[in-house]
Amino acid sequence: MKKAWLVLENGMVFEGKSFGAEGTVSGELAYSVNMTGFQESLTDPKHSGRILMQTFPLVGNVGVNEENNTSDKNANALIVREYCDEPSNFREKGTLGDFMKERNIIGLYGIDTRQLTHILRDNAGMNGKITDIQP
Repeated sequence: MKKAWLVLENGMVFEGKSFGAEGTVSGELAYSVNMTGFQESLTDPKHSGRILMQTFPLVGNVGVNEENNTSDKNANALIVREYCDEPSNFREKGTLGDFMKERNIIGLYGIDTRQLTHILRDNAGMNGKITDIQP
């Protein structure tokens, strides 16, 4: 995985690593406090066009399957603390990273999502950009 950065509109920068699709994406940041259901959150129409962050620290460990999609629209990006690329679940049909590549969803992991949650909560919404070009 290669380095990538999240740049917030207030100028803060978080360095992490990329997974899923590659490229640069901008959008409003939103977060999900669910402990499960990351695939459903990604494909929830209310997150369409957003950069979604999961507050639960480990994502991807159960993989993905066709039954858990809620729509064909999806978030533009996903931010997680820790990403698992080797799922272990009897229902899984692939990795989260591959699912995101197929849907052109950019992923960022390895950043302090707890700190980012506090920033988003305290600022009542914020825009940001994920890029693989160092800011």
